[in-house]
Amino acid sequence: MGVASAFAITSLPAAYATPSATAVISEVYGGGGNSGATLTRDFVELGNAGSAAYDLAGYSVQYLPGTPSTSSLWQVTALSGAVAPGGRFLVAEAAGTGGSTALPTADATGSVAMSATSGTIALVSGTTALTCKTAADCAADGRIVDLVGYGSALVREGSGPAGGASNTAAVARGAALGDTDDNAVDLSAGTPSPVNSAGQTSGSGDGGGDGGGGGDPTTPGTVRVHDIQGTTRLSPLAGQTVSRVPGIVTGVRTSGSKGYWIQDPAADTDSRTSEGVFVYTGSATPTVAVGDSVLVGGKVSEYYPSSTSQSVTELTAPTVTVLSGGNALPAAVTVDAAGVPGAYIPTAGGGSIESLALEPGVYAQDFYESTEGMRVAFSDARVVGASDAYGELWVTVKPDENATTRGGTLYSSYDQPNTGRLEVMSLDTTASFPSADVGDELSGTTTGPLDYSTYGGYNVQATQLGTLVDNGLKQEVTRRQKSDELAVATYNVENLDALDAQEKIDRLAHGVAVNLNSPDVVALEEIQDDNGATNDGTVTSEATLKRFTDAIRAAGGPRYQWRYIAPTDNQDGGEPGGNIRQVFLFNPKRVSFTDRAGGDAVTATSVVKARKGVRLTASPGRIDPASDAWDNSRKPLVGEFVFHGETVFVIANHFTSKGGDQPLHGRYQPPSRSSETQRQAQAAEVNSFVKSLLAADKDAKTVVLGDLNDYEFSQTVTTLTAGKVLKPLITTLPAAERYTYVYDGNSQTLDHILTSPAVTHYDYDVVHINAEFADQASDHDPQVVRIDVSRCRQG
Repeated sequence: MGVASAFAITSLPAAYATPSATAVISEVYGGGGNSGATLTRDFVELGNAGSAAYDLAGYSVQYLPGTPSTSSLWQVTALSGAVAPGGRFLVAEAAGTGGSTALPTADATGSVAMSATSGTIALVSGTTALTCKTAADCAADGRIVDLVGYGSALVREGSGPAGGASNTAAVARGAALGDTDDNAVDLSAGTPSPVNSAGQTSGSGDGGGDGGGGGDPTTPGTVRVHDIQGTTRLSPLAGQTVSRVPGIVTGVRTSGSKGYWIQDPAADTDSRTSEGVFVYTGSATPTVAVGDSVLVGGKVSEYYPSSTSQSVTELTAPTVTVLSGGNALPAAVTVDAAGVPGAYIPTAGGGSIESLALEPGVYAQDFYESTEGMRVAFSDARVVGASDAYGELWVTVKPDENATTRGGTLYSSYDQPNTGRLEVMSLDTTASFPSADVGDELSGTTTGPLDYSTYGGYNVQATQLGTLVDNGLKQEVTRRQKSDELAVATYNVENLDALDAQEKIDRLAHGVAVNLNSPDVVALEEIQDDNGATNDGTVTSEATLKRFTDAIRAAGGPRYQWRYIAPTDNQDGGEPGGNIRQVFLFNPKRVSFTDRAGGDAVTATSVVKARKGVRLTASPGRIDPASDAWDNSRKPLVGEFVFHGETVFVIANHFTSKGGDQPLHGRYQPPSRSSETQRQAQAAEVNSFVKSLLAADKDAKTVVLGDLNDYEFSQTVTTLTAGKVLKPLITTLPAAERYTYVYDGNSQTLDHILTSPAVTHYDYDVVHINAEFADQASDHDPQVVRIDVSRCRQG
């Protein structure tokens, strides 16, 4: 989930040969004070393309001549402070005798006399001078976070140095701070434009260029907000400095990405052009107030919260003149079922949609983009995504759109992403954010500027938040299995380890003992080792499982026993050091586990025919752990159980996550789901194993279950069920009940139970106790199948 109002500090550097999505060298200028120069000093500007502040404590920028000799040394300027997300950090270097314009106040100052035409600048984790003098040697130095060679520099990234540097030209990255580790591609020459952490530029006291507005500081210039926003997702004025842009302040953000929104009450007639824009003030708290009539100058920028997101058009390094206060605010755009289109977003064959002309009457995301930065309002909206720890919740402005039985919005196919979903945050830092569950309502009117972020896309930054109406959503409790029913459940317990607070353990235990009503077998996902994320080689989970099963017993459940295969240290993904794995809990008074020696982290279990039916070579065991399909991912756990004399095979899974997939709301459409490739390979492995069971015994009773990290309509599930060897039980529920997880306001299925053809008599239930609630024990809902083994088809 996203951080709405505060940012974390990150400072983990990568070798410069790895493209940076966080701190980069954004601009280099060595001509300061030289003949023909306007600026009096050399400078290096750093930028942060990430969503968290980048800590520079103990870092340095270092300079090497373009053609270093054996006696050349890297010259070091030490740094401190941090680069705010989307912000800049200015390092002033040596001054010359020429020029007429000073740099804005520098964030760090050195005395390095840089060449105007050729040199190398490195951002370094540390203050000890580098010793490398070739591109290859520098590429091998892990202290280098980013490196820029310009002119004819021998030390550079990629195909060549950035060209065009001179007494009057700097080399700089684009507004998105893109980094492919090729200086010749990533940076281009242009007029020096230093920006410090406060967003100030050289000469920013007069707002830079006048935007055609003349010299009177109280007279609007000729540029209006709709000119800045334009008719596509990118501003036609990006990179240009404008001044005295008129507007009314409609919202102020004093934490996180600080700034304020202005809106021009004199709208044009083009529905594609927004009349609102965000003014980014960097680390400085805005001094304006809602209702102020202002004239704002600054540089038009496109801020990208992430490498795959859309951008936010902003004014950076702002200057502001307040003309008056207490003005009426522009009318808010109504966001409702009638106004938001049914189609979600245009496509571009997987490419960027940024250059496409907006069609706000056709696509929901174009409608939101055409109102980016403007006041919007909705009324009496149902909550479809519970409040989270970051002060965010989701509503739908389309109450009839794919509604679930408990008040959510169902995500049922890739082409139905639900256009009525909208994220809501609050700009009021003095009031607590409401704790809302799915199905509750924000009654009355919610109003505020429309923003965009990595986490969820378009969102309302509420200046007025509706009143929360609690509609009383309750946790479900499933029925207890009958004496002749084998109850098999799956539950992702979200990184449970022995060091967790007793409250977390007790709540998860209550879910098993009470809400799931003590199943006979429980497949657990995300059980960590005995010291959690401590990365010391520990792989056992005995202490974790002892605490958990004791808590289940205390909650009224049975005295469970357990089986698992301990993974090889740090080979199964998840939190580093945590060594998550699947575990079987079973109630020995109801079902027995067939132990067959030989299973370990690297040994595959297999299927052999038995005198009666089929058996495993190792139980518990793993499915082909050496397969590339399981690289850095959890290997399936297979166990052989006996219930009322009948053998039942259970395969517990936790497929690789969706990390790396492009977002539904991003600029690349349709979004790439690159993580599916590995999940499909994993599904194929499990499918092959089930086929081997059925080849040996077509009536083998098999339950495949766990967190598959994919939807019932995905290719992953299609691959897993190929040959009709498995049936996904989620598809047997009414459509409005098919979900186990809620993400970005979409109720969706990630967790599954599937059964083989011999399992013919069953009762299946998803037990909703977490995903729809603000107060969660886990982010997943468990589920259970009760199998009437005696009535299932015999051979």
